[in-house]
Amino acid sequence: MKKILEVLRYGENDIRFHTDIDPKKDPEIINQTVVEVAMAMMTTLWGGNEQAVLAMIRALSIADLGVSVNRRQMVSFLNEASESLAASLQAARKSFEKSGGKVSVFAPGTTPPKSRS
Repeated sequence: MKKILEVLRYGENDIRFHTDIDPKKDPEIINQTVVEVAMAMMTTLWGGNEQAVLAMIRALSIADLGVSVNRRQMVSFLNEASESLAASLQAARKSFEKSGGKVSVFAPGTTPPKSRS
């Protein structure tokens, strides 16, 4: 098991970040992690806490953009990268459904039945 990102608050204004991943040693780990996280967000990020988790991910993203040297360039990059990922995921979903697979969509905050994954 590898720690993708751990964010701990030790007190007011004392937030620390930890990870077991070193993108300098393995640059492809970023793209791999993006795909794995997207799949988790679409399938396994359930249990009633997905809204809180997504809110914290967004808070981290906003903070990152807030301290970015070139915020507009970063927003543009994130927009293009996420648009490309969304298109790939949509194509994969359509292919899955075309081959007979069934996709069940649950609204945020809804815990799917235990028999679903």
